[in-house]
Amino acid sequence: MFTGIITAVGRIAASTPLGSGREHGRRLTVETPAGWLAEAVPGDSIALNGACMTVTSLDAAASQFTVDVSAESLARTAGLDGTGTVNLEQALRAHDRLGGHLVSGHVDGIGQVTHFAPVGESWELRVLAPKDLARFLAYKGSVAVNGVSLTVNRVDDRAEGCEFSINLIPHTVQHTTLGTLAAGSRVNLEVDLIARYVERMLK
Repeated sequence: MFTGIITAVGRIAASTPLGSGREHGRRLTVETPAGWLAEAVPGDSIALNGACMTVTSLDAAASQFTVDVSAESLARTAGLDGTGTVNLEQALRAHDRLGGHLVSGHVDGIGQVTHFAPVGESWELRVLAPKDLARFLAYKGSVAVNGVSLTVNRVDDRAEGCEFSINLIPHTVQHTTLGTLAAGSRVNLEVDLIARYVERMLK
């Protein structure tokens, strides 16, 4: 379980195939800021761009760890199939502050950025979500975009999906990978956990 409060931006330094077929996944080597892995051990859960992964090995002194990503996970996420920067969050501990919202680290779908531009001192981010996620997105509700806990400011249902708008403060832009997004970028989406249960009960 996570909160969607990103504690570091890391970098996938290497992506190695685990086999020669399409059914094989990849082993990722992730570099982190110095000291970020001080309390981590193999077997821990770490979210990469919002996708929960299990640490298979780590070298705290070298500030890097590895995870094995299955072909299924690669097919259902964005930004984990090659090298580049990723948002990082270690799993929530029972005594931690819940600064964002409850995030499971299970990606519900891939969205596409339709607009990203400054508005005053902040930035407006618009994302087109898959149509089947529309019922979970609501004004002032929560959503995780690439693992970042965010508040929905506007929802626009369309034939091709649901476009939602988010306001990003400068701190979020500077301390996560969201500042590198542009129109056309693909992002991992996780809808609010409580909304999922409410939708199920109403059925």
